[in-house]
Amino acid sequence: MMNNLFSIFDPSTNLMNLPFNWISAILGIIFIPISFWIIPNRHFIFWFFIMNKLHKEFKNLLNNNNNNSNGSTFIFISMFSFILFNNFLGLFPYIFTSTSHLTLSLSISLPMWLSFMLFGWINNSQHMFSHMIPQGTPNVLMPFMVLIETISNIIRPGTLAVRLTANMIAGHLLMTLLSSTGNNLSFYLIFILIFIQILLLILESAVAIIQSYVISILSTLYSSETN
Repeated sequence: MMNNLFSIFDPSTNLMNLPFNWISAILGIIFIPISFWIIPNRHFIFWFFIMNKLHKEFKNLLNNNNNNSNGSTFIFISMFSFILFNNFLGLFPYIFTSTSHLTLSLSISLPMWLSFMLFGWINNSQHMFSHMIPQGTPNVLMPFMVLIETISNIIRPGTLAVRLTANMIAGHLLMTLLSSTGNNLSFYLIFILIFIQILLLILESAVAIIQSYVISILSTLYSSETN
């Protein structure tokens, strides 16, 4: 029984002082059995089609026309797959939604942003300085533009993490709010509530795909600015 509505996001459930809730973050491995790499089936062909489309799109965003740099898209494809699996697993009953916590989302976005910044400022410092002042900025506004661009650059990992966390929490919380009223409804209103919950579940499934795609695309764009 929940003490409050936010108990569904409580990561403190444990067994023998071991936080088993966070094991849900690696449950995506069960979707990648060895047979996918040996015997091509429809599931593998469909997933390969998605990965191939993402690879081409990320490659265009990164402006990597050199064949030696094709592997640079794999990190974003892997991040897309990881977030997508965890978003979908959170829709199943009794499975902890790890992506609804800043602990996980910041652990993804912050190290990636730091690596982009270190690479950009060490190898392309002149190019990074040019991003501080947009083309055509008046001389009077240049100090303010540098300050604004610096702040917007610093908060990027936070906005990535909060965007993912807030979207995952909002849908789950709305479904919990509606389901908690089921005990007080009449027989006919229960059917309406179930229909609304099904629609919300479909919406959450779309949000799970869209958010993983948005996070991957934004990370790719941030990476392209350092080259």
